[in-house]
Amino acid sequence: MDALKQTKFDDEGLIPAIAQDFKTGEILMFAWMNQESLALTIEKQRAVYYSRSRQKLWFKGEQSGYTQLIKKIFTDCDNDVILLKVEQVGGIACHTGRKSCFFQQLDKNNWKTVANVLKNPKDIYG
Repeated sequence: MDALKQTKFDDEGLIPAIAQDFKTGEILMFAWMNQESLALTIEKQRAVYYSRSRQKLWFKGEQSGYTQLIKKIFTDCDNDVILLKVEQVGGIACHTGRKSCFFQQLDKNNWKTVANVLKNPKDIYG
């Protein structure tokens, strides 16, 4: 696939990926992809990431059910960052039970939580 050949993965074979709500533009999360996860994302039109901590593919929503359906895929001018415009199924992208992983805002010198938990993580993951 030409797109994969044109994509610049780092020395560890990874590329940063940003998931953005395709309707609102809100940034939902950041994760990593490798060549296989990007190829699967393109093929299946569902977000597939690479978990560095587990050293394996991570099909978004495989445990929680909160999948990301791909609407559009972009790369930046250097081809070294992926932007996924997604439909966030169920409205929760973060493992904390929030819509977005970016729920802490700098308030002077401290991080302040600015988004509520939509569903208790224990109810999502057990």
